[in-house]
Amino acid sequence: MASKSWATRLASYLKISAQNRGFATVRDDLKYGSSHEWVKVEGNCVTIGISDHALHHLGNVIFVQLPDEGAQLKQGTSFATVESMKSTSDVNSPISGRVVEVNTELTGSPGLMNASPYEKGWIVKVEIANGEEVKTLMDPEHYSKFCEEEEEEEDANH
Repeated sequence: MASKSWATRLASYLKISAQNRGFATVRDDLKYGSSHEWVKVEGNCVTIGISDHALHHLGNVIFVQLPDEGAQLKQGTSFATVESMKSTSDVNSPISGRVVEVNTELTGSPGLMNASPYEKGWIVKVEIANGEEVKTLMDPEHYSKFCEEEEEEEDANH
């Protein structure tokens, strides 16, 4: 029997429900966008970050360009840029709304995104403009399947 991954053990210790997918963690308390952003809904606000799955593919993050507090985000459009040793990627907003808080710790410590994608590696907190958009996001089970299908497609193309 294989031992549990460190992420699963940590999630268990922190009493966070997590699905172990071998290389990445999908948390049960989050929603996910098709461009691999996670969303934690907290009343009329959401916290947004990049999924463990996406960070696995990106590699070690070395630079993050953050939006300004007060910026208006539109669902599906870029609001931040993440640079890793492998590439530079836009981060698309899974929700429309106004940025109410920016994780400025990422400026000096961009590696927090890799080390703690769901806790210390969040990017922004946003006041939701349209609550219906939350319904368009994937639940953890759908997101896990989405990632598996992407992996299969990627394997087939290589």
